[in-house]
Amino acid sequence: MSLRKDRRAEMLRVDHAGEYGAVAIYRGQLAVFERQHGKERIIGQLKGMAAEEQDHLDAFDRMLAAGHVRPTALSPVWNAAGFALGAATALLGEKAAHACTEAVETVIEEHYGDQVTELNAAGEDELASRMAKFQEEEVAHKDLAAAEGAAEAPGYALLSAFIRTGCRLAIRISEKV
Repeated sequence: MSLRKDRRAEMLRVDHAGEYGAVAIYRGQLAVFERQHGKERIIGQLKGMAAEEQDHLDAFDRMLAAGHVRPTALSPVWNAAGFALGAATALLGEKAAHACTEAVETVIEEHYGDQVTELNAAGEDELASRMAKFQEEEVAHKDLAAAEGAAEAPGYALLSAFIRTGCRLAIRISEKV
């Protein structure tokens, strides 16, 4: 059994959009923290995670081009929304920035996991392996954020639920649009 071409295109489009949004979130957070003194630790962490997200985005750029798949038409929206989310959570402090990462990566871990299962069932082992690697890196981001006190952010439960809901909505929209 192989994956339908349109389903593969949906997967690539939504994952590209997610990585695009993640890069924007980190840009927003860095824009805030790089203007503050004494934030070297979190700046280093964010730059490291942002570099991995950029690697993922670059990989999806290549996969979209190779498969003649168009990116989501909502890229400008996700760019602005991601940057705003990143900046807003950074303005709330380091714990809130980490809560943002934890919430986003929780959704993305599940999302990539579902895709890996679907791809393996369809015999798309190479793509499944690549997605599993990305998933592993996203889990590392989530774990780092949790270890840095994400759950101690002001209004953590509400903030996390809001971000997770937004991510799930963005996934559903980006698959199609």
